[in-house]
Amino acid sequence: MDRLDDLSLFLRVLDLGSITAAAHSLGLSVAVASQRIKRLERDLGVRLLHRTTRRLHPTPEGARLAEQGRALVEDLESLGAGLREASEAVAGTLRVTLSASFGRQYVSPVLPRFLAQHPRLRLSVHLSDQVVDLVSEGFDLAIRIGALEDSRLVARRIAVNRRLLCASPAYLQRRGRPRSPEALAGHDCLLLFGSSGRQDVWRFGTPDGGEIAVRVQGRFESNYGELLRDAALAGEGIAMHSLWHVADDLRAGRLEAVLPGHPIATTAISAVMPQRRLVPPRVRAFVDFLAAEFAERAPWERGLDAVLA
Repeated sequence: MDRLDDLSLFLRVLDLGSITAAAHSLGLSVAVASQRIKRLERDLGVRLLHRTTRRLHPTPEGARLAEQGRALVEDLESLGAGLREASEAVAGTLRVTLSASFGRQYVSPVLPRFLAQHPRLRLSVHLSDQVVDLVSEGFDLAIRIGALEDSRLVARRIAVNRRLLCASPAYLQRRGRPRSPEALAGHDCLLLFGSSGRQDVWRFGTPDGGEIAVRVQGRFESNYGELLRDAALAGEGIAMHSLWHVADDLRAGRLEAVLPGHPIATTAISAVMPQRRLVPPRVRAFVDFLAAEFAERAPWERGLDAVLA
């Protein structure tokens, strides 16, 4: 930035007609200002000023530098002002990546209200169930569900992620309702797989604080939760789902809770951000907004007490 600072000083000299006046206007000593003008001439390899009896005038090279350099300095000052303003206001572009299903079902409906609260903000939303690198992909934050593994990130929980087993009434009528976790070994279970492999061991809490682990199997597996939901609705088996994913189906009776008395460990729905010293206001505003939306009781849990009993 030294050269830009020196260029700004040179322009001030031309505007005021002397190094002395320019130095005083910038709070510099005349000696320092003179040295900086000489440094600029030395760096560029040309003479920039010549003196008449009353004031300094630019050489042809100095005039060219002033003509083109003034626009650069003004652009830089404008950029700096914009950045300072953005650091204090909810403005600029917020780039966020969301779980595809959760984002579509629960975040998308509230985005117009968030934008209405912050008219100077632009929003860029990326929907994907793939975990993307926030830093290399240039995202401000992600909304992620479940365990978090990347230690370079910081997270804030915005909601509890309750999970349960569910199946269609047709499946339960045909195959019977399991009465214990161990009975799941004799059922068709719909399995999720991902980067950590097939999730075919289902774990349940016990009243004494212990855990029951059951290895399950079935004819259908997928890396995409929507397919497992569709298969459960079609009567293909028992699935483990986040409550938010199947809440509407439970309310409508298209799916029924299985083994509701045997809890599955909850995880979290989290806002995840790159570690940084100063979190932009646009990021804080969005995280606060979602936390407030889901704070007391998340919308997907409303009206399900009787269904899950």
